[in-house]
Amino acid sequence: MGMDRNTVIGFVLLGILLFLYLFISTKNSQDFAKQKKLYDDSVAMVKAHQDSLVRSQDTAKAKKQVVAVDTTGFNKAIVGNEELLTVENDVMKIVFTNKGAQPKEIELKKFKSYDSTAVKIINPIADNYISYSINLDKGAAQIKDLYFSPGQLMKNPDGSQSVDFRLPTPDGESIVHHFTIRPDDYMVDWDVQITNPSKLFTENKFNLSWQAEPTRAQQGVAYEKRLANISFYEGNDFDYISRKTEKNFEKPVQWVSISQQFFNICLIAKDNFTSGSLHWAREMSDSSNVIAKMDASLQAKIPSGNPVIMPFQVYYGPNNYSILKRQAPGMANIIDLGRGFYSFVRPINVYIIMPVFDFFKRFIASYGIVIMLLTIVIRLITSPLVYSSYLSGAKMKALRPEIDEMKKRVGDDQQRASMEQMKLFREAGVNPLGGCIPALLQIPIFFALYSFFNSNIELRNQAFLWSKDLSAFDPVFHWNLGLSWFPDHLSMFGLLASATNFLISLYGISMTPPDQNNPAMKYMPYIMPLMFLFFFNSLPSALTWYYTVSNLITLVLQYVIQNYIIDHDKILAQLQANRSKPKSKTKWQERFEQMQDSQKKVQDLKNRNNNR
Repeated sequence: MGMDRNTVIGFVLLGILLFLYLFISTKNSQDFAKQKKLYDDSVAMVKAHQDSLVRSQDTAKAKKQVVAVDTTGFNKAIVGNEELLTVENDVMKIVFTNKGAQPKEIELKKFKSYDSTAVKIINPIADNYISYSINLDKGAAQIKDLYFSPGQLMKNPDGSQSVDFRLPTPDGESIVHHFTIRPDDYMVDWDVQITNPSKLFTENKFNLSWQAEPTRAQQGVAYEKRLANISFYEGNDFDYISRKTEKNFEKPVQWVSISQQFFNICLIAKDNFTSGSLHWAREMSDSSNVIAKMDASLQAKIPSGNPVIMPFQVYYGPNNYSILKRQAPGMANIIDLGRGFYSFVRPINVYIIMPVFDFFKRFIASYGIVIMLLTIVIRLITSPLVYSSYLSGAKMKALRPEIDEMKKRVGDDQQRASMEQMKLFREAGVNPLGGCIPALLQIPIFFALYSFFNSNIELRNQAFLWSKDLSAFDPVFHWNLGLSWFPDHLSMFGLLASATNFLISLYGISMTPPDQNNPAMKYMPYIMPLMFLFFFNSLPSALTWYYTVSNLITLVLQYVIQNYIIDHDKILAQLQANRSKPKSKTKWQERFEQMQDSQKKVQDLKNRNNNR
């Protein structure tokens, strides 16, 4: 390859400067962290005292408001004691509260969080609730603030469990929250049974408000926050928002879901919501374990009759494709296997990558080996494209001496150099885009695999080699520079993927040296691996392991194709034979040459005017 002494010295000096920068930054950040901790502790003590005073004042105000709001049949609902009821099935544990008659905490038994505890899809440290307003004797109240009677647990003949919460109300009126939990199921049925709805609700409108704050489950919390989004099924069509923070529903809505990387909570209205809106935002604070916050206002029409039932369901569970597609229509689309601008890759995932992955995992316990075999299959499928790309590169390499000689002859006249080069390609029968088109055809597979490995929950907590979790990055070194934009770890698979990418670049240089007159191309093989390392460092180790295996296969294919399959002498002879054949220009080539001639004439005229 050949690097001169000045280049080597330059890279060594850059390495020394980078080391000094990291060392000084680390020392300064540690000193700053100590000072910041003292300050934060002081602020926390003051805030805790202020919050205690505020709670005391709020309690006093609440007691006064109770008397003002209602003095008749709803007193027991307004003032009460919170009582908890725990219900379990095979996959989750639900802690119900009689305040608002809803789940207060939900653990998913089969999944571990980043700290080895069970994943809490509803965490009491965050603010999660589902509520709606009802009319009291002297005003209105939110159901989440009212105390129901203690829950009554019943075991049903089919193995399911039911929980009933009844709101203490005057005679002739009642609200019952009826929950059904089935064995080995993440879906909870929630029926709101209402007696005398015309008195409890204005204009028979059921105005539901839902606040959700999913909490951290992954090691890479910043990456998990970045993948959070809102999905919904509106007008019998799936859609989602990721960048936008607000959504107004103009068509009937069957369900709304707030999703993090591998889990989601989905509220389903069996009779549809008639309208609504929501606002959401990712939690960007590095110190917060809350992933995102969502506030939704959803309206439903209360059917005629007395009593009536408002049927809902709530899914608390994993983003598992086979599970979600058995739930409400469109829920499998919550998993990002390609959507929005990249929706064209979803069929590749659903009909090719997922079946191949599932086939291998039935026979092989190690998911790392499964990924390796999946990579080999994909590379075999795309090998014709790779061969076509390398063949085009071999043709370009054969013409390289003539191109270099032509550039020396024309000098700095870029217009003439471009015309001469196109003429040379046409005479030799070489398509200059021949190497790019096969690479472009592989882009959909790249995006498909990126979304597949990012969303495959089966990779969670699956160890391979030094990686403890293939769904997260595999850190081998940690540091704390106190810089939000700079990574705090080094991923080994990310390093290997970048290193093998660097080897591919070096091999390409040895086969086809870059244009030495272009400094950007000269140093690109050294710059790109560093950029890739920065990109790969926080990706799931399953994805960077795939890239590592794929790059190693590329190196082998390059060597075999270039040395044992492609006959360079035969290619050169073919190019010479092409030159002797009569040439016919296509209309596109004629128009392109006419455009080049026009541009050259304009440039020549400008040069003559400048020389006067």
